Amino acid sequence: MPFWHPNYPSSLRSIPDAPLLLYAKGDVKLLGKNSYLSIVGTRKCSNLALASVKKVLPPLLNEEFVIVSGMAEGIDSFAHELTEELGGKTIAILGFGFQYCYPKANKRLMETLAHKHLLLSEYAPHIPPRKWHFPERNRIISGLSFGTLVVEAKERSGTLITVDQALEQGREVFAIPGSILDDFSGGCNKMIQDGAKLVQNAYDIVEEWEVQKRK
Repeated sequence: MPFWHPNYPSSLRSIPDAPLLLYAKGDVKLLGKNSYLSIVGTRKCSNLALASVKKVLPPLLNEEFVIVSGMAEGIDSFAHELTEELGGKTIAILGFGFQYCYPKANKRLMETLAHKHLLLSEYAPHIPPRKWHFPERNRIISGLSFGTLVVEAKERSGTLITVDQALEQGREVFAIPGSILDDFSGGCNKMIQDGAKLVQNAYDIVEEWEVQKRK
């Protein structure tokens, strides 16, 4: 899908460094939706973080949000898996071409997403994963969505790259707070301190989406 293709997501066209070409595998009709939310977080997530996703996600799916994430370990994969389990729709933004799978443990998940949901990548199918691809693809995760929800992150975390991208793109940033005794909550708590919207339930996000639609 080149930039000018009718299926190219309109939300991505508005970001300054939009990919000129996207590769899609799966249900491309998902690119015609208008309510996307990114969910990101730490790879080594806690049980409390997983429980938070379980609380927040179902009402969002009832509102027909399409969940966007990066198919990484931890929160990303869990968001995709739970969305599938609950009958919602999800899009995975990959940092590699479709001939590869990273992490390899996600091979079955990737097959499910390709069959029933959607995989997107700016990398041709033969391009393997490279460490710099993942920060690059984060701008697509945030740019496709009206907002990004951070579930759990340390103060120095790769997740915060996505947050920085979202802020540069003028997107909303949401964060689930955590204990001040937990290093993995430090990033979210600092984001809230800096102005991210604190999320206690799904309606904190839905409310912001309703405001955005009225603008």
